[in-house]
Amino acid sequence: MSKNIHTVVFAVILCCVISVLLTAASTGLQRFQEKNVILDRQKNILKSVGLMAEDRMYAPEAIEKLYQRSIQAVWADPSGKIIERPTSGEQDVPVYLYTSDDTIEAYVIPINSRGLWGRIMGYLAIKRDGSTISGFTVYKHSETPGLGGEIEKNWFQKNFVGKKIVDQEGNFVSISIAKGKISDRIPKNQQIHYVDGISGATLTGKYLTAGVKQILESYEPVSIRFRKNLIKKLPGGG
Repeated sequence: MSKNIHTVVFAVILCCVISVLLTAASTGLQRFQEKNVILDRQKNILKSVGLMAEDRMYAPEAIEKLYQRSIQAVWADPSGKIIERPTSGEQDVPVYLYTSDDTIEAYVIPINSRGLWGRIMGYLAIKRDGSTISGFTVYKHSETPGLGGEIEKNWFQKNFVGKKIVDQEGNFVSISIAKGKISDRIPKNQQIHYVDGISGATLTGKYLTAGVKQILESYEPVSIRFRKNLIKKLPGGG
């Protein structure tokens, strides 16, 4: 009986020690995990504006330095005016400005869209003309590998570059993912608003198309101001 009690006590003590060690490890690693998440998002923002090559490895310090030098995180109010911090609560939307020599070259919009199995999160960059896409990236998704999961691949993302979110009259039309090759399914005069779809991932394309359209609509006040050349300087500069 005494031997059984000793065994139980030993097991309880061992469990407690392991629990404390696991908690300490989790707490200690949390800071590094959070930093890696931030770093990954910075990397994707830089990639969306063409500042990072797909086939190169970058040290964390290099990513942080490039981000701090080239990207400014700001907000836009409901009228599309760029502001340094939110003033209208949930009506204000986050924007990332890509600048070079204090000139705004592009603005980056966060993407948070429904997917087939979960949320699709990434960034869509638009040139300062307010109508031309300069890049698209995905940093988090739950789509099926080899099918919808192809949205994270460079071959899919690079198809967004150069596409237009407005028609020739300047009307908003968004950007859509075709069911297959645009050359096979989309009229030539409309192909500038479409990207090639992913074989076997029709629903992923459908949901992402709808999500991107909804997000771009909410950012239309910002895009209109860029189209009218009303945003030329960083916040505080007029």
